[in-house]
Amino acid sequence: MVKNITMPQLGESVTEGTITKWLVKPGDKVNKYDPLAEVMTDKVNAEIPSSYNGMIEQLIANEDETIAVGEVICTISVDGEVDSESPINHPSTKTDETVKGLVSEDKSNKRRYSPAVLKLAQENDIDLELVDGSGRGGRITRKDLLAIISGAVPKHQSVKTIAQQQDVGVERDNDRTVSEPSVSSGRVEEIPVSNVRKAIANNMVRSKHEAPHAWMMIEVDVTELVRYRNKVKDEFYKKEDMKLTFLPFFIKATVDALKKYPEVNSMWAGDKIIQYKDVHISLAVATEKELFVPVIKHADELNIKGLAREINQLASKVRSNSLQQKDMQGGTFTVNNTGSFGSIQSQPIINYPQAAILSVESIVKRPVVLENDAIAIRHMVNLCMSLDHRVLDGLICGKFLAHIKRNLENMSNQNTSIY
Repeated sequence: MVKNITMPQLGESVTEGTITKWLVKPGDKVNKYDPLAEVMTDKVNAEIPSSYNGMIEQLIANEDETIAVGEVICTISVDGEVDSESPINHPSTKTDETVKGLVSEDKSNKRRYSPAVLKLAQENDIDLELVDGSGRGGRITRKDLLAIISGAVPKHQSVKTIAQQQDVGVERDNDRTVSEPSVSSGRVEEIPVSNVRKAIANNMVRSKHEAPHAWMMIEVDVTELVRYRNKVKDEFYKKEDMKLTFLPFFIKATVDALKKYPEVNSMWAGDKIIQYKDVHISLAVATEKELFVPVIKHADELNIKGLAREINQLASKVRSNSLQQKDMQGGTFTVNNTGSFGSIQSQPIINYPQAAILSVESIVKRPVVLENDAIAIRHMVNLCMSLDHRVLDGLICGKFLAHIKRNLENMSNQNTSIY
């Protein structure tokens, strides 16, 4: 019997996935739970397992094709079962009417819209009947609508047609058609987009489109913290065999603020707000070409030494390319260490579907007016926060940042323990 394998739902709000690589081909024998394909969504990268023992009959979805949850991606002939109605068992009985029916069914995919597509269309006044999608059977994908929204494709025009025109650079002048390079002048290099970069791009576009971003910044005097860390860093390295950076101190202060103001540790879910009871810190870690966001699980249960060890281990996994999917799942709030490459002010994009993100900027020396009007050289740092205004308002986020500020300014040799 021939069975269908469909695109599974790989997350609570995931409505579609992209086949990045097939791991099988027609004629291959597979066992139940064997991986069939690698799939990428805006939340996770995962493998699709086989639901049966049998032989691969047909790969319906192409690599790099985006498929809605529940749609068929391949068919498999199941061992020990016979489907008497299957046209595969009776190839000679397939009539012209059958073929026409299949073609008609394929074309009907154009009017099968995923919830994400419907929502994007409604929010941006896009008439789906006038859009020719790039998916199988003319199906409109979220990627097509994002292209229209970004201006890459005009509203109510064929996504496929525009893409073809961009590929060959067609210029039409009355009845004359002239083909020209798509790049007008200069030397160029085409750089393929990796799956990681595609996932980053999709998530960032979705975040900026769906979450109304607001931005706040607070200035913090970390002079005492700098003195304390500089005093203990060498001893810490000898004892723990790892460097003690400033980041664990900032995460510790942030975690304490998230426990004080749990509203920030949440996400928007349409008709409700989901507030997390656990604190899992997503940590942005960049390489020369990619950005990864591994997660420190249960960060509220760790001391500064524990946070330092987690940061060190996750960074090592990123550098050695050994980071696993489970290492990047479950984050509830993101800390972005933009200060590590010299930034002093930024407007980070929220790590969707979280409600907020905090960027820790560079610690710099500068003159500051103290309470007694004296001027002194102090170590100062800016903390920049982007928030989803559907979930959070300025009042609660102002209190949240003020709490972090107090924590950091009170960190010193007298009242801060690393262990």
